[in-house]
Amino acid sequence: MRTVMRPGDDGVKSYPLLNSLVVPRPIAWVSTVSGEGVGNLAPHSFFTVVCADPPMVAFSSVGEKDTVRNVRETREFVVNVATERLKHAVNNSSARFDPADDEAAELGLTMEDSDTVRPQRVAASPASIECVMHTMLQLGDSTLIIGRVTAFAIDPDILDGDHPTFEGLAPMSRLGINEWGMPPEVIHLDRPGPPSDIHQFD
Repeated sequence: MRTVMRPGDDGVKSYPLLNSLVVPRPIAWVSTVSGEGVGNLAPHSFFTVVCADPPMVAFSSVGEKDTVRNVRETREFVVNVATERLKHAVNNSSARFDPADDEAAELGLTMEDSDTVRPQRVAASPASIECVMHTMLQLGDSTLIIGRVTAFAIDPDILDGDHPTFEGLAPMSRLGINEWGMPPEVIHLDRPGPPSDIHQFD
């Protein structure tokens, strides 16, 4: 018999339950810049694609963090792919730095100019998604930010034709508590078209 926990009941903590149940979650390693020109870099694991045409991505920030303030001021941000090789830098960038501190500079990360927006990209990340803000929506204690993609900046070494390979990206994911997901084993399943394409498997 299942244990049922209802949000709002005594002792029920929804946030850690969500973090442990909605897994794995891709990480948006978001770089922004304040209106005064101070860079910011922080990971956000409430992240997904929300529209194909025009291309849009979205992430949520719990609480009023520097990322939210910067996007509100400048309406621009960059999502950098958080890779296995960069896992310690990604994790360390989540520390509670002062708003006047630039996380990338404090952590010794090299940044490079973006092509279409003011915030810089993480040079060591194999792929970055440059965005301008489309929508900012307050949802309880969190802020949902939807960005319209203005450019994809991808290392040509990870491309197979015009397709970024999963092996080349080697993305990390967030799980529950302090758990992180390594790049998983990849399997290939062709998506069926009509129901006649469906096969029965054990």
